[in-house]
This record gives sequence, structure tokens and C-alpha cells, in this order.
Amino acid sequence: MIQTSLDHIYNYEFEAAQKNITLVEKKYPNHPVNYILDTFVLYWKYLPIKDNPTKMAEYIATLNQCLEAINTKYGKNSSHPEAVFYTMVARGYMAMLYNYKGEMLSAAGEGKKAYNSFVEGLKLMGKNPEFYFTSGMYNYYVVAYPEVHPMTKPLMFFFKKGDKSLGLKQIDIGTKSGIITKAESCYHISRIYIKYENTPEKAIYYSQKLVDWYPQNPIYRMMNIEALLLSKRYDQARSSVNILQNYKKGFFPVAWSTFQAIIQEKDDKNDLGAQKDYLLALQTKADDQYTKEYHAMSYAGLARIAHRAGDKVKAKNYYKKCLELAEYGSLKAEAKAYK
Repeated sequence: MIQTSLDHIYNYEFEAAQKNITLVEKKYPNHPVNYILDTFVLYWKYLPIKDNPTKMAEYIATLNQCLEAINTKYGKNSSHPEAVFYTMVARGYMAMLYNYKGEMLSAAGEGKKAYNSFVEGLKLMGKNPEFYFTSGMYNYYVVAYPEVHPMTKPLMFFFKKGDKSLGLKQIDIGTKSGIITKAESCYHISRIYIKYENTPEKAIYYSQKLVDWYPQNPIYRMMNIEALLLSKRYDQARSSVNILQNYKKGFFPVAWSTFQAIIQEKDDKNDLGAQKDYLLALQTKADDQYTKEYHAMSYAGLARIAHRAGDKVKAKNYYKKCLELAEYGSLKAEAKAYK
């Protein structure tokens, strides 16, 4: 019932999801999983939830209810595998929300509160495959996060050391053996390969799984297109860009305008058409969680076009704007290398 609920949520079938969640709540009243499912609905239905103060407050309150339910059912600081798992999920989603609101210290603080659960979870992978995802995320991000956000390094001093390579292996196992965490494992390992590891071709394998499982989820499709484009698989990306163009609201126009521009610039060699779409992408406000990097990509594309047109001053200005936004190592390197 939980898996079916999640499948409906990820595929944007919220009414069907709610029917299943109601069945779970009736069979397992006050169980922490009920609150986790409720937060998943809120997160996806009101994307990006951080921009909706009312729903964001409801989201945080529901995660706190989950933590209270854990204490009621298992006792405070319980080492029961379910208690450990749901504590990590609740704290992890709070940390993610704070991260994308730009509140890095609050995000690290939530991670610190969940520390004992994460360490306990490292011992429980053999008992429950859901822990491969959480353990892998811990092992990877406890190293990667302070590398990207140096201000959090003092907070990481007391954390158990991680291992990025091991973390990737564990998340990969989660994509195959997890139930609640299968889709999350595929999504996050894709993001890691694109954003941190600069190996988008590896992200295609996992993001394509998500598109196949949940064809109505525009976030999963958007990430898959990005991986295809960064891997120079332009023909494969074209049809998906056309599908993504059906999403006219929110931040999605930033994505498909940027993707269309990349195809025109890189594959069609049409600088005029690409320039038009890059500028169109920059006219729509980006979202820090999902589309900020697409503005950086658009500035880099405009810089390349300006360079080919012989306008080095304009190219340098565009690359400067790119660097103000870019988080991807490949984009930063390209902008910094321009003389």
C-alpha cells in the first residue's frame, strides 16, 4: 500500500495517492509513515514548497508530528530500525528544505540532530535495504557538503567520517533493493553525478528509470533531459524537451528554453535561434533548487555565442554572470578559463 501510494505521488496522481494513504492510516493509525506520506504529497503537489509559506509551515509541522509519533511508538532515542529510519527521513527532509532556502547552518543543524540515527543506520543495512539510501547519502554528503559550503565545516568536526565512493555504491544498491527509497535513490544519485561528479552519462541510467516509472513527473523528465544534453545525446533529448514544453507554469519554462537553446547551439549550429531561447530562459525567474543552474547555463551559452560573433567584452560579461550563479564544476571551469 505504501509503494502504491508513493508511485501515485511521484507520477502526480495525487487523488489516487490519497485514497491509498487513507487505507494505510486506517490500518496503521499514528504510525510515522503516515506523516511521511503526507509530507511527500505536500512536497510534490505544491512544488516548490519553499515558496509557499502556508504549505511550507504545514510541511514542517507534519515532519515534527512524525518525530512525535516516533517517540510515542518507539520511545525517545529508540534504536528500533523503524524509529531510526523515520527519524532520518524526517530530519533529512527538514535539512533539504533549509538547504534550498539558503539557510545552510539550519540545514547542517538538522543533520547534526539526526547524527545518532545516521550512525545507527550504517549498522542496519543488512536488516533493511532502505538504509542503503540513507547510509549512502550520509557517506557522500558528509564529505561533499562542507566542500561546497565551507561555512559548515566547523559543524562537521564531530561527525563520523564519510566516504564518497562508498556512498555512491550504497545509493546504487538502494536504487535496486529499496522500496520506500528506490525513487529517491535514483533521483539523488543522478543529481550527484550531474552536479558534483561531472559524469552526466552515469546519471542517464538512473534518471531514465525514473522517467520510465513516472512519465508524468516533470522534475524527473527535466533531470533526464539535462543528463542527455550534458552527455551530448541531443537526438534523444529532443522528444523529451517537446513533452516538457507542455508545462507552462512555474519554473519549467526556464528549463525547456535552456534545453532548446543548447540543442540549437550545440547540435543545429543555429546561434541566432539559440541566443533567442537563452535570453527567453533568463526572462523567467529561476528556482534555487531546480533551475538556478539553467540560468548559469544560459549565460554561458550567450558567452560562447558572443565570442563566436567576435565580441569578447560581452562574452566576458556573460561569463561573469554565469560564475555568480554556477555550482557545477564544469560550468565554473569553462567561465574561469575564458580570457
